Amino acid sequence: MLFAILLGAAIGYAFGKVPGMLIGAALGAFLLNRLKKRLVGRLRDMQSGFVESVFAVMGAVSKADGVVTDDEIRMAEAMFDRFHLSAEQRESAKAAFSRGKSPDFDLDAELARFRRVCSGQSALLQMFLQVQVSAVAADGEVHPAEHEMLVRIARGLGLSESLVEQLEATLRGAQAGAGANKYSTSEQIDNAYKALGVSPSASDAELKRTYRKLMSENHPDKLAGRGLPESMREMAEERTREISHAYDVIKEARKQSA
Repeated sequence: MLFAILLGAAIGYAFGKVPGMLIGAALGAFLLNRLKKRLVGRLRDMQSGFVESVFAVMGAVSKADGVVTDDEIRMAEAMFDRFHLSAEQRESAKAAFSRGKSPDFDLDAELARFRRVCSGQSALLQMFLQVQVSAVAADGEVHPAEHEMLVRIARGLGLSESLVEQLEATLRGAQAGAGANKYSTSEQIDNAYKALGVSPSASDAELKRTYRKLMSENHPDKLAGRGLPESMREMAEERTREISHAYDVIKEARKQSA
């Protein structure tokens, strides 16, 4: 704020001495306030669009097999709680979910619209996809038909199919870390490599670089600054914990095999 005023004053003084300085300072403050309002408005639009599109697409995913079950409805409602939505946001999310279930819902157009709203920011697009993966895996696993739907969503967002597999592996790793004994040790290690998107043959240095890059890209504060609603901060924090868990699993496996 002060810099804008001083800059405007300096430019004004160069053209009109003291009167110009006063006009320049006022103009600098005015333009800065306009810019701040525009940026805040854009951020709010992005946050609102995120919630709207997340639940619309979730509704479409739940209808993928032709019928929306009671379990899928309960899953969506659980997401309302998980995202700490306000009463107003819940109503908006319910309406979006119903819109996504309708026969004439255009999934590809919705994904393209969201992609435009968030200006193609990769981190937000990945978080959007992560929400959908978490939703379809609410029963503990991702079925083949659900996987294909997630791949379609990823493509619609301009993301790679491999990212779907990466997020699914991250979810499996988190389940194992939480005490679910569904996977053998070798499967857990394999899931950890897939979760980080690196090959088992990657060097320790490459592994660390990838880990740090993922942690930076998924930092909750950074995502919030790019438009992620505060209500979804918890999921962003969960994502970083899952990345850390995968990294720890690999480090421990390499230590034991050394």
